[in-house]
Amino acid sequence: MSAPASFRNTVRVRFKDCDAAGIVFFPRYFEMLNDLVEDWFREALDWPFERMHGTDRAGVPTADLQCRFVAPSRMGEVLTRELAVTRLGSSSCTLRVRFLGAEHGGRADLRVEFSQRLVCVDTTRIAPRPFPAPVREAMARFVDAAEVADSAASASISSNS
Repeated sequence: MSAPASFRNTVRVRFKDCDAAGIVFFPRYFEMLNDLVEDWFREALDWPFERMHGTDRAGVPTADLQCRFVAPSRMGEVLTRELAVTRLGSSSCTLRVRFLGAEHGGRADLRVEFSQRLVCVDTTRIAPRPFPAPVREAMARFVDAAEVADSAASASISSNS
């Protein structure tokens, strides 16, 4: 079995993304996150938002979002955004997303990380619905088994406490 894939792309930090100190104003990271998710659905899952929200009458709103800001990003920098799936259900998935700066000493510089749970919904009823089978199959290529095992172990420890 091959290693799970991460969906990756890059984004340049623009003037519009920064505050007076020249670093990313934190709400802009959430916009960059949403752009990455939309790119993932289009490029890796073949379910672009215009078809999802249009003819398919579906959506993937965020049901839970956690983030941790690690280091600032500055105007002009290019960030690598990477996404992996840590949990995949029939109508929801949890993503681990990291934004990384340039590599220093062989390691990328972590700037911000997110855990985001998306729920597939029927937009006419605003009720959960299963992901289309081809989309769910495509998502499975991004499941990070190590992350899933860590999450299960953490949940077990928490329930025993």
